[in-house]
Amino acid sequence: MTLHTSKLILSLRERGYIHQTTDIDALDELAARQIVPGYIGFDPTAPSLHVGSLVQIMLLRRLQQSGHKPIVLMGGGTGKIGDPSFKEESRKLLDHDGINANVRSIRRIFERFLTFGDGPTDAVMVDNADWLDKLEYIPFLRDVGQHFSVNRMLSFDSVKLRLDREQSLSFLEFNYMILQAYDFLELSRRAGCRLQMGGSDQWGNIVNGIELSRRMDGTEVYGITTPLITTADGGKMGKTMSGAVWLHEDQLPHFDYWQFWRNTDDRDVGRFLRLFTDLPLDEIARLEALQGAEINEAKKILANAATAMCRGEAAAAEAAETARRTFEEGSAGGSLPSFTVTGEVSIVDALIGLGFCASKGEARRLIKGGGARVGADKVSDEALIIAVGADPVQVSAGKKHHGLLIAG
Repeated sequence: MTLHTSKLILSLRERGYIHQTTDIDALDELAARQIVPGYIGFDPTAPSLHVGSLVQIMLLRRLQQSGHKPIVLMGGGTGKIGDPSFKEESRKLLDHDGINANVRSIRRIFERFLTFGDGPTDAVMVDNADWLDKLEYIPFLRDVGQHFSVNRMLSFDSVKLRLDREQSLSFLEFNYMILQAYDFLELSRRAGCRLQMGGSDQWGNIVNGIELSRRMDGTEVYGITTPLITTADGGKMGKTMSGAVWLHEDQLPHFDYWQFWRNTDDRDVGRFLRLFTDLPLDEIARLEALQGAEINEAKKILANAATAMCRGEAAAAEAAETARRTFEEGSAGGSLPSFTVTGEVSIVDALIGLGFCASKGEARRLIKGGGARVGADKVSDEALIIAVGADPVQVSAGKKHHGLLIAG
């Protein structure tokens, strides 16, 4: 293996971000001698991103920490189509106003992880609608389309998966990979961008952009993909029984975000500390070596660091104190998720209202399995009615999910 010298490549390797690369030796040499602008694209399909996007956000953070320039590309143009990569069906198409509202909302997330400004290594946010919306169809087909082979496009895993399952893949979506390749070409021309990064499912799209830039402009650009982040038990990163782990606090309370990290599997603690915090590597090595009950202290450090980065120091401290009071003192902390009730509510509706269950059937199964509690008492009757007065009532689902019923 070639000995790399740039701070960028060394950092990404040491912290476990690299899955695939194109000409990593040339990229390392470039990064060692100049500022490298690099980008990742995000489609604004919702007002918030979730934890599944966090490794990509952290990748941009590492780029900036290494002395390079992050470019956050919002897919205001491609978001009107939707990325078909490894999806079982087409995404719902958003209108112009909905996309713009989501872009404004998502920007607030990136401002917590990156430093924006006009400096040489300050982050910038751009929208591919600025160039994609202005394309003329015939000139685009003539100038750009000629560089793409349909045979090769059909060979990409993201397309083959849909076709092998005999699932519909519209012509609209098939064009997505051409448009993403064109994004790389445009950013190379407009911002001197030399690097595209993304998840492992974006490999084919990144390679297309690299080849298009080389064929049309003779420009050498590079690509890096990250590994698919799964938990030690094989689950998908960021999925819980109550749904997606959103990065915006208006879609997920601080305590729930903190508790997500606190509930990390023992086997994932070191890996997640490297990927999702700025803790020094020697400190991470010490923490992941802890055994038995001591590993819980490492999980608290992970939860505090990850929450502080995304939600702020005050939110992390509040969530940690709520957890301490709830689990160590047996009292109900003030920042637990809450559900406002007028008079009384059934245990089934309470579990749904707190976000612990997605349906009445799921709530009933939780109760039948002995996983629901009101206060310290296990619930066995799914018809239980809870009266809510002046004092909040604590409801729990399993050992890790707690919430409050509050009188409205």
